[in-house]
Formats: sequence, structure tokens, C-alpha cells
Amino acid sequence: MSRNVLISREPVLNRSRAITATRLVVHAPPGPAACAHIAAELNRLAEAWPAVRTVFVSLDGVAPNAGLLDWQMPQNAMIEIPAAALDNPATLELMQRLQQAGVSMCLDGFSAGMGLPAGADFRFILADAAADIAGAPGLLLAKGLADNAQFDACIDKGFGGAAGWFFLKGVTPAKKLNPGQAQTIRLLNLVRANADIKEIEAALKQDVALSVKLLRYINSAGFGLTVEIQSFRHAVTMLGYDKLNKWLSLLLVTSSKDVAAPALMQAAIARGRFMELTAQGYVDRNELDNLFIAGAFSLLDILLGVLMETALADMHLPDTINDALISGSGPYAPFLALAQAGEQADYATFSARAAELQLDAETVNRAQFEALSFADSLQMN
Repeated sequence: MSRNVLISREPVLNRSRAITATRLVVHAPPGPAACAHIAAELNRLAEAWPAVRTVFVSLDGVAPNAGLLDWQMPQNAMIEIPAAALDNPATLELMQRLQQAGVSMCLDGFSAGMGLPAGADFRFILADAAADIAGAPGLLLAKGLADNAQFDACIDKGFGGAAGWFFLKGVTPAKKLNPGQAQTIRLLNLVRANADIKEIEAALKQDVALSVKLLRYINSAGFGLTVEIQSFRHAVTMLGYDKLNKWLSLLLVTSSKDVAAPALMQAAIARGRFMELTAQGYVDRNELDNLFIAGAFSLLDILLGVLMETALADMHLPDTINDALISGSGPYAPFLALAQAGEQADYATFSARAAELQLDAETVNRAQFEALSFADSLQMN
């Protein structure tokens, strides 16, 4: 049954809209053995666990019990305890054992005046935006927010941050790219056209910050190189133009100056890596970088603050990428739909998207973890 466990994700942001943690929502078929199945799946994925940030673990409505203790919990894991389960003896027993083991907990669903178990220690408190939060026994995080405006209202109300994808909503697009973004697109087009190295180097020299950022990304832990890349010419020698196309695409994804840009960048890059991983075995190996680009560029309209058609107009992208991003069609579209479903707490849709691609839950969950770790390795905050 643990093979039916699916894990979706959402970021946790602080007051400054910087990602400080990840929230994993673990969906399991209901029943008395649900926690045991969840523990088995998490143990199976142990080596892929995202270790850079604190990880909130929600059981998607399942009342936590001692079956969860079969999981060898990483130090950065924090177990969410649903407020509705506080009168459940099995949950209370688990809470005591977690506290004894030094495992952090978060209360999910706080409202003022609710009864809390004596001695309960919660580092964080999740609450709905409309909840009365007076007397919360921990740092408050809002959930279920509709957009950036509601986030601002929650911060004014006393919340210390929020969990969710609210920062993707309520963005008004502009009509054109700024000069820096246009220069990055020019650079990308030169690489895709296999232009002479000297010509590409000349374009890079017009913006030293781009050169520094590109080398930092290529030398990041996520890339896995054993030799440090010292220059663009060295990068071409070591990687070739096709691989550089992927890494230069990161420059465009990370060119936004918006206050929420680091969270957007992390989301875009994790989405791209997830698509690249889940498509292995389904497309030719030389297409996998295009899957990454399609995923990373799927938030380009929000990252650059322009309409998607505007963002893509001057880029010489393959039709497979354009079709997925503009019309939701073509061979890459199902992988983008799966990535988007994995960002929502909707088990039925997530499961259906995985089934359409004949992907088992472990493959999807492993891709989620590895994509998060990859994005975190780039350190965009």
C-alpha cells in the first residue's frame, strides 16, 4: 500500500518572502495502517531526502499515530499535528514520544481558545488567514492564501510568514522585457545557434554579473562536476553547447529583481528538474534538457512580469517547449501537468496525472525530493 503514497510540496516563506522551509504533504489511502505506509515510503526515499531546509511533514488529514515512528526521521523534519487530532489518544501518545525523541512539531489549524495538551511544545503554528490567532503558542504561519495581497494582510495581522503558492497569484504583467532580460535572451539565442565562442564571450562581458552567476551555477553541488569551471570557454570545452543551453536558461529564470524572486526562482527550477527526472525513459536523452527548460520557463511570465507570449517571442525555442507553455499541448505537456499537480494538495488529480504517464508513486516522490534538493543547491536567497 505504501506504493500508493504520493507527496506534494509547497514552500514556506518568511515575512520577507524568502523561502525558509519546505512543506511536504503526504497523501496516503485512509485506514488504520496509513501512518505505517507513510513511514515505509519515507524510509524508501531516505537517501533523496531534501536536507538543506526545515521540512514540515503534513499527513493530509490522517491522524498521526505511533506507526509513524517506524520512519527514521531526519533531523530537519518537523511533524505536523492536526488540531482536529488533539483529542485522539493515539496522536497524544505519538506527541509525547516525539517530544521525548527531540523531534520538532507544528500545530496545524490553530484558533484562539482551543484546548492544547499540557506540556505540548510547538515550534510553529499553522492557521487559516481568517482565524483568531490570539495566544498562539509558537511562530504563526498562514496557509491557504489566495494571493500576495492576502499575504500582506496576514503579516499586518501578526503572522510571521506563510505556506503555499500565493506568490504566484495577483501579478500584473508588463508589455515588454527590461534591457537586462533582453540581453540574456540574446545570449541564449547565440548559444542555441552554436555561435563562435568569441562572440558569446563578448556578449557575456557586457554584463559581468551574468558571467559570475553562470559560473556559480555550473560549479554548484547540483551539477556534480569534479573539476571547477574557470571560464565560459572552459565550460564549452567541458560541457558542450547543448548543456550550456540549460544552464544559460537559468540566467533568464533568475533575472527578476522582484522581492519574491528567490521563491519564484526556486519554484521554477525545482519544476524544471522534476520534469527532467520524470521524463527519463520516456523521451530521448538529448531532449531531457528541453524538459528542464520547459519546466523552468513555465513561470517565466511571472518571473519577468510579462505575458508568456511576450517572454517567448524573441526566443528560438523548439516547438515542443512553446506548445507546452503556450497551449498546454505536445509531448512535454503531460510532464508539466504532473509537475503542477505535485504542487497542490489534490491527491486525486496528482494520482491521475502520474497514472496517465504510467509513473509509479516512488518514482514521482523521488523526483520531488531530488528536484527540491537540486533547486536548494543553487542557493538563490
